[in-house]
Amino acid sequence: MLLSARLLDPATGGFLPQTALATARGEIVALGDDGGIRALAGPATTVVDLRGAVVTPGLVDGHLHPVSGAERTRGVDLSGCTDLDGVRAALAAAARELAPGAWLRGWGLDPNTFGDQPVAAASLGPVLDSVPALLDLFDGHSQLASARALERAGVDGPRSFEQSAEVVCDADGRPTGLLLEDAACELVEAVAPKATKDEIRDATAEALRRMAAAGLTGGHAMDAIGDSLAVYAELEERGELALRVRVAPWCQPGADEQAVAELIALQGRGGALWQVAGVKMFMDGTIDNGTAWLEQPDCHGQSTHAFWPEPEAYTRVVAQLHAAGVPTATHAIGDAAVRHVLDSVEKARADHALVVRHRVEHIETVPDDTVRRFAELGVTASMQPTHCCEYTRADHTDNWSRRLGEERASRAFRCRDLWDAGVRVVLGSDWPIAPFAPLGVMAGARHRRPSDLSLPPHGPEQALTPLQALQGYTLNPAWAAGDEGRAGRIALGHRADLTVFAENPLSVPDTDLAALPVLLTVVAGRPTHRDAALG
Repeated sequence: MLLSARLLDPATGGFLPQTALATARGEIVALGDDGGIRALAGPATTVVDLRGAVVTPGLVDGHLHPVSGAERTRGVDLSGCTDLDGVRAALAAAARELAPGAWLRGWGLDPNTFGDQPVAAASLGPVLDSVPALLDLFDGHSQLASARALERAGVDGPRSFEQSAEVVCDADGRPTGLLLEDAACELVEAVAPKATKDEIRDATAEALRRMAAAGLTGGHAMDAIGDSLAVYAELEERGELALRVRVAPWCQPGADEQAVAELIALQGRGGALWQVAGVKMFMDGTIDNGTAWLEQPDCHGQSTHAFWPEPEAYTRVVAQLHAAGVPTATHAIGDAAVRHVLDSVEKARADHALVVRHRVEHIETVPDDTVRRFAELGVTASMQPTHCCEYTRADHTDNWSRRLGEERASRAFRCRDLWDAGVRVVLGSDWPIAPFAPLGVMAGARHRRPSDLSLPPHGPEQALTPLQALQGYTLNPAWAAGDEGRAGRIALGHRADLTVFAENPLSVPDTDLAALPVLLTVVAGRPTHRDAALG
């Protein structure tokens, strides 16, 4: 393939002197002027004249869940509901379409829609009284089950779990329907209907196609749940794997040395476009449902415990993985959780003098001394700006901010502070928790406003520059993956993963960026999306 366009260098923010490139065998094999590159064309060569469009290295989402996300986003989409009336109306409409006895599934439910009412099935009124229903809250760490669903699962009171999970009950010990963390959610998931393997495969393929149309060429997949790896393998065999995927399977509390050894042995498994690389761990849950790990309790007296019942066991696992050269990506939202992850990495580095690029995912509230330690330890900060933009408010009246209190809510999602401290900040969506469109995430990183741009920004001092936002999707994901020698830039020998925009994303106003047309997306030299405007 030969492309003629303006080639943007994310390292400098300027255009390369060359105006065309050639790809072969999945790599960039030539850079030059239009005439010189066109002279390389043979009878079978695809030539694309982009008429002044702008080419960047392919955009990579630093944190998403392609397969489990495709499965989770079945049923009614509640992500656009802003109050309980809207939730009730959406659920009632979906319930009317159900066959007798069928389950109702929903996703994207925002706890802010409950206002001052408890997040409980009773708050939804009678709409689910006779329906077995299971609704995913937007954070991906909690679900709301109807009374009929709880009955079918045999959940009629509190349960005990090894990890930090809870069947929330009222003062009389009766379940409210709110299930916190995977172990509790699985009680009801176990009796709910499952999608077939073919349905999951097809839904994943469709999600990846939409991601490619939004400009993504790759993603760091933060799970390998169920048959995820088989799904990637089958999609690649069928020519339907539209993104390059780097997979980090989970390591849960209770993992013994043998389980960790199996994760180490799994490293490197994959195909041309997907590979297991790294391990995903959890140090806490979420602030919204009171399962984060904070140094001081939230305003409800919650978020006081680690996800691992014995945090030192987590430290030992990190050391075992580090010694094997396996990078970790740890979900750590609260300040205590982030601090423990950094302590564990520091200990692992002291015990084994290896260069391993560990990461912390989310980092929603941290004090100053923690910010500095990321750079000192070479730990990547993987962050999702739209979580702040869409689910918190500048006036701190949202559930997240109210739980934290004014002081901690004021140090929310410190993207710029981390960047200025010399930390590699990788940007992503955490799809399906938030929309995957990379331009929307980059815009949020730049203006810190929700999609309703009339609302004020939350923490505008933490906004990134246009160049920093682009680097968060190009250079920095490549560095975090150890791929900086072959990805993240337009250079000879680098992967031919490219995203083409109608205009320069660095000069488009922050508030217009999300609507910038993506004309072409290329993965390994193969177009995965081509806008009709190109003919």
